[in-house]
Amino acid sequence: MGFLRGGLVLFILLCSFEKSFGSRKTRHFKWDVEYMFWSPDCKENVVMGINGQFPGPTIRAKAGDTISVLLTNKLHTEGVVIHWHGIRQVGTPWADGTASISQCAINPGETFDYRFIVDKPGTYFYHGHFGMQRSAGLYGSLIVDVADGEIEPFHYDAEFNMLLSDWWHQSVHHQEVGLSSKPFRWIGEPQTLLINGRGQFNCSLAAHFSNTTSTNQCNLRGNEQCAPQILRVLPNKTYRLRIASTTALASLNLAVGGHKMVVVEADGNYVQPFQVEDIDIYSGESYSVLIRTNQEASKNYWISIGVRGRRPQTPQALTLLNYAPISASKIPLSPPPITPTWNDYDHSKSFSNKILALMGSPKPPRIHDRRIILLNTQNLIDGFIKWSINNISLHLPSTPYLGSIKYSLKTAFDNKSPPDNFASDYDVMKPPVNPNTTTGNGVYMLPLNTTVDVILQNANALAANVSEIHPWHLHGHDFWVLGYGEGKFTKEDEKKFNLKNPPLRNTAVIFPFGWTALRFVTDNPGVWAFHCHIEPHLHMGMGVVFAEGVQHVNGIPNQALACGLTGNRFMKSTQN
Repeated sequence: MGFLRGGLVLFILLCSFEKSFGSRKTRHFKWDVEYMFWSPDCKENVVMGINGQFPGPTIRAKAGDTISVLLTNKLHTEGVVIHWHGIRQVGTPWADGTASISQCAINPGETFDYRFIVDKPGTYFYHGHFGMQRSAGLYGSLIVDVADGEIEPFHYDAEFNMLLSDWWHQSVHHQEVGLSSKPFRWIGEPQTLLINGRGQFNCSLAAHFSNTTSTNQCNLRGNEQCAPQILRVLPNKTYRLRIASTTALASLNLAVGGHKMVVVEADGNYVQPFQVEDIDIYSGESYSVLIRTNQEASKNYWISIGVRGRRPQTPQALTLLNYAPISASKIPLSPPPITPTWNDYDHSKSFSNKILALMGSPKPPRIHDRRIILLNTQNLIDGFIKWSINNISLHLPSTPYLGSIKYSLKTAFDNKSPPDNFASDYDVMKPPVNPNTTTGNGVYMLPLNTTVDVILQNANALAANVSEIHPWHLHGHDFWVLGYGEGKFTKEDEKKFNLKNPPLRNTAVIFPFGWTALRFVTDNPGVWAFHCHIEPHLHMGMGVVFAEGVQHVNGIPNQALACGLTGNRFMKSTQN
């Protein structure tokens, strides 16, 4: 009997082990990144694709799985990296895919093995993080389902994935050169908004679906690359829409004609469900919403996506919610939902303030160990326009910080820490009195397992009465969004902090002339970028770098470090 009892215990333990670990898989992908001709909005152009696809292939995995992407650079004349947006890279900081921070850029003809664990379910995506390759089209979806034996805290019958982006007809190189020119040259707002890489430039989907002879009808025949992906649904079902924004510039608003949405997930974290008519989504954010197909089943309905936060010069993106069994060619009787006015920030703030953590989610520590206040300003360096944080415009070094800090390469970057605050007499409501700034590449060195508050402080840009929206994304962590406020942050504003049920996010917006308060714990050894996710702003210096517990990082691949003068010296020294 004792043997039987012991055998039973062992059997139960083995079953438990199998349930927890046995179903986890390593999912292998082999990718080639290259330029190719494509027609994202029915107008042929050059895009950056993967394995001949645009957007890149969708990765689908389960929580706990290992992803292995063998990435070969076939661009011929430029390096490449890929960032796995929202994946925390616990134990694998070199796989974060940030050039000059976590790794060297992958040179033409070289291959790099990104290998990492996706540790929690959610709606994520990936994109280029070298130069402005996201603008060139280097992105795709990454969906992590719950692990076997686990269930979501909500029910749905089926799902759709919607990856949103913006698209210019001028090349990314035109944009890069213009941003770095004196005088500053801006290529303008994007020509088209894309849904899963598909849009329609200078034509009407309504005219196309109605089969009229309108001169504004989209020519989609034989052009599958720009034909809209229609969401085909059955009546009286619940559908999950996974929505992620990898836009380079545009803040967006999404609405489904005649249908309300229930928000259930934000940036891979469950939230208290709440119902809305539309959602604002900023670059770097992701959401899951549920819709119930309970409207008149003899009709189709428009799904519209429009620009927010900037004066819109880009038309709405449209597709259809098509109720089976009626034809998708039956156009909706009602016009597409109207996007809220671009500068209706009260609408935006109302939505953001409704996002709260689901009951049972981790709560933030009650107090912080360090507070860093980051002033976001537009400045000048020798007449060139830059974006700066606490009057320093980020200019990344040639050697990745991860290797420089791990192996004490003292001359690889500025060893002086950037400031934790800005001058107390700075007036955030007016243009800077002295607009001049400087470049820098210092690092905020953070002790491991401490609580850090970051206050993002927005301010007036160079022109009077101008303050822009900035969505900030943190690599390697989720943070709690403790609150938003108007004007200049003060000690009194701490009373407004939500410590009861603040949402966990990896991207948070600061509104014009306002502040956003974040809190995170430095529990993930590595070097992590924290930056505005608007690509032109990052290109112009709008970011900082955090480092924590780098001495605990082991197993950094040599290939991640062998670049830059000191990087080459290090590689030579390790070979001797």
